[in-house]
Amino acid sequence: MLSDEDERFLKERGFSYNVATEDNMTCVTIPAYTLPEGYDRTEADLLLRLGLGFPDTPPDMWWFSPAVKLGDGRAVRATDTTEHHLGRDWQRWSRHLSSSDWIPGNDNLESFLAIIGQDLLRREPA
Repeated sequence: MLSDEDERFLKERGFSYNVATEDNMTCVTIPAYTLPEGYDRTEADLLLRLGLGFPDTPPDMWWFSPAVKLGDGRAVRATDTTEHHLGRDWQRWSRHLSSSDWIPGNDNLESFLAIIGQDLLRREPA
C-alpha cells in the first residue's frame, strides 16, 4: 500500500483519500481535488495508480472524474481517453515522466502531486 511517509504527507496536507489495489497497482483516490483557475470546474476526483516499484519506479499518468476541460470548453492536451478503474470511468491525463523528472530514493507521493500541480497550471489545450 502506501509508505508511512506518503500517508503522513496526505494527512498533514488535509487530503481525504482512499487506497485500494487493482491489477497489481496501488490506487490512491483523492476526492474533490482542487483544480486551479482556468478549468471548467473547481474540483474533480483524482486517481493515482502506483506500480509495484513505486517510489523507486516513477508513476505514469493520472486520472480525473468527472472529465476536466479548460474553462472555455476546449480539451486539455492528451486527455482524450477514458478508462474504467475502481468501478467508474476516469479521464486519463497521459503524461510520462523523464528520468530527470523523478529521482528514485528521493521522490515520493508529495513529489508526484507537485508535478501534477505544475502540469495543471500550464493549461495546455489539445
